[in-house]
Amino acid sequence: MKKTMIRSGAILGAVLVAAPALAQDITFWSWRQEDRAAYEQFIEAFEAANPGINVKFEAFEAANYNTILSTALAGGTGPDVMMVRAYGGLENVAAAGYLEPLSPENVPALADFAAPALAAESVRADGKVYAVPFASQTQLVIYNKEIFDANGLEEPQSWDELVAVSQALKDAGIIPFANGTATAWQNETVTFGLGSSLMGEDFYDALMAGSTDFTDERFTSALGEIAAVAADYFPDGFIGLDYPSAQQLFASGMAGMFIGGSYEMATFQGLNPDIEMGVFAAPGKTADDPKLVGLYFDGGYAANAAGANKDAAIQFLNYLASPEFGQAFANTLSNISTVPGVSFDNPLLAEVNELNQSSIPYLMLAHFRYGEPSGSVLIQGEMQKLFAGETTPEAIGEALTTGLAAWYEPFQK
Repeated sequence: MKKTMIRSGAILGAVLVAAPALAQDITFWSWRQEDRAAYEQFIEAFEAANPGINVKFEAFEAANYNTILSTALAGGTGPDVMMVRAYGGLENVAAAGYLEPLSPENVPALADFAAPALAAESVRADGKVYAVPFASQTQLVIYNKEIFDANGLEEPQSWDELVAVSQALKDAGIIPFANGTATAWQNETVTFGLGSSLMGEDFYDALMAGSTDFTDERFTSALGEIAAVAADYFPDGFIGLDYPSAQQLFASGMAGMFIGGSYEMATFQGLNPDIEMGVFAAPGKTADDPKLVGLYFDGGYAANAAGANKDAAIQFLNYLASPEFGQAFANTLSNISTVPGVSFDNPLLAEVNELNQSSIPYLMLAHFRYGEPSGSVLIQGEMQKLFAGETTPEAIGEALTTGLAAWYEPFQK
């Protein structure tokens, strides 16, 4: 792998501007502690092709990363290059003037990136891009192929078939879904990983057009179906089951399915190298309904607007936007790179990429994390209450619409 990446970096070096005459040291911050070894390999390839630039990678605990980064940037001690969140998470940093605007003028490869990926790393007020998008994530159902095959089960094509598969697993003494909801953000994952096809493209389009809100029956009925599946087919006591424990249930083969993101696949493979997984988009009510996954862009690579070594930082961003890096990223981290033209050697990753062609945005992250209260905070709390039998889907629709109306103008009617 190392030799391949260094060779890729050498190719890249021919298309980048010449390295600085004097050595420049730049710092690169991330919240992906688990990816340190991979990024050190990526950096080694870049440094080999760009003598004179040295990159120091530093990773921080994910939950506190935003605070650590914002505090450092405000104090003038932030990194030269940094991973930043997408959507509302980006705006909190970029709007303060801490990030260097990017365009095809300073990062030519951006001209070929998909518009939705660039929009995720843009600020609504000025329309400028502030980061090179690095990955898309897909909310779907991951299943254990060995368990499905042993029980004569196939990927469900309708909601009734999903329920029938779940019941068959339960009858065989296997937990149908490993998911728990004690970890708050898992409530959101379950909602849109299981419910995107039930909600449908028409609901999403109407919501974006401002002609409906979350009281829409297409949305609330989907919540009711999700809650019914959770009650019957999630582990006993799932409301108290945290995220790591749910991951272990699936990876160990005790459960047949897991509602989650495409980012889970590498984790499950690490927990159980022998596991054979499949993926599918949770179906709609009928087999004819479009099968939709929830799609979002996970973050980007940005440059410090006040960085002392900005030329070197921009040169590093050009590497991070290159096909060579995108391919190494996909191959090494088993993730869907946003770099155009990347192919996927991993058949499962290629299947996820194919499912992405029929998707709607992961709703609350993509559109409703721009103000307070955020849609994610609201849906996570409300779904936990629904799973506990303390509210109704209709009440959730009202709570979301009313809560978001505090800052979301289309709901202020």
